[in-house]
Amino acid sequence: MPALSELRDKTCIVGIGETAFTRGTQKTALQLSLEASVMAIEDAGLKPSDIDAVVLPAGAGGGGTAGDFCANLGLEELRFTVSLQEMGGAMAVSAIEAAAFALACGGATVALIPHCSLLYSGPRAREMSSNTNLGTQSAEAIRDYYIPFGAGAPPQHYAWMAQRHMHLYGTTQEQLGAVAVAMRKHAQLHPNAIMRGKPMTMADYMASRWITWPYKLLDCSLESDGAGAFIMTTAERAKDLRRRPVYVTGIASGHPYPPHDIPNRPDILKIGLDFSAPRAYAMAGVKPSDIDFAEIYDCFTGQTILQIESAGFCKKGEGGPFVENGRIELGGELPVNTHGGLLSQAHCVAMNHVVEAVVQLRHDGGERQVKDAELGVVTGWGGHAHGSMVILRR
Repeated sequence: MPALSELRDKTCIVGIGETAFTRGTQKTALQLSLEASVMAIEDAGLKPSDIDAVVLPAGAGGGGTAGDFCANLGLEELRFTVSLQEMGGAMAVSAIEAAAFALACGGATVALIPHCSLLYSGPRAREMSSNTNLGTQSAEAIRDYYIPFGAGAPPQHYAWMAQRHMHLYGTTQEQLGAVAVAMRKHAQLHPNAIMRGKPMTMADYMASRWITWPYKLLDCSLESDGAGAFIMTTAERAKDLRRRPVYVTGIASGHPYPPHDIPNRPDILKIGLDFSAPRAYAMAGVKPSDIDFAEIYDCFTGQTILQIESAGFCKKGEGGPFVENGRIELGGELPVNTHGGLLSQAHCVAMNHVVEAVVQLRHDGGERQVKDAELGVVTGWGGHAHGSMVILRR
């Protein structure tokens, strides 16, 4: 079996697209996904007929089937397609993994990865999280074991992890707030951020209403509508294209155990990223200290701190102090979510995190550009802590 390191820098992202993010839309998920896809294709300097693979992070739930994209974009020869379900919010990063393997082995030459989230206009999060028809393992646990006790919504499940972290390590409310304040600060610099023009102070954070302890309203990611897409191809093919390629240097996905039920885990703070991050670093041949910025899946502030630890940027239990004093802000030691993240830009299940990482590595970030950025990390978090991670290189 070949080592994963043999796939290092063999594939790359060559085009990105992102619709306007809104709270309310009259467009369908397919319309928005197609809009983002056309942007990504044009950004890459390609034609729709160049695409021979479609990787769908959420199956038809993200906008449409592979056949829908073929019919609407005129994809003449589809050689590879796959739909990801189980990974939940980690699926956009895991889609990079699937596309990279297909491209590197010659199964396809150009891949489109589109996704739309209608988290404001679509079904409510509680309805989605307990819907067993969506194919997520956690749905049955939520339906059968959590909802009867009044714990049906994602903030409640994820709050258990934050509570445990506070109990074991002394993590404070203000440290959770430091994450929220940093994300909002970065969103002020992004023209496509829902919370642009709405700055937040620590006092604003502390005054926000409770959702479920220790999570306040401003600890929770946005409900928003919008889509993103990106184009991947081989490093060889990328030489002929319009934009500077961003190389997939390391990629891995991982799962907690049991993957679908938080309270029955031996350690509820051991997440999928604990398994995937070491493999991604090994494939890339780099260390956490080499990374210039991180786009961390910030569904909630506590999960952001937990992933910072699991991604190796600090030791377990040290994530609270790590995010203090501007360390994760632009100009700090590890800028996190330079676009504002799910907390302050929009919630598009890490599609916007991937797009932002490419912008940073192209050095197109403008006011929010990380100086001399060469290596970036994007994490994904799905279901009850499935975790994926990609290391991207300029």
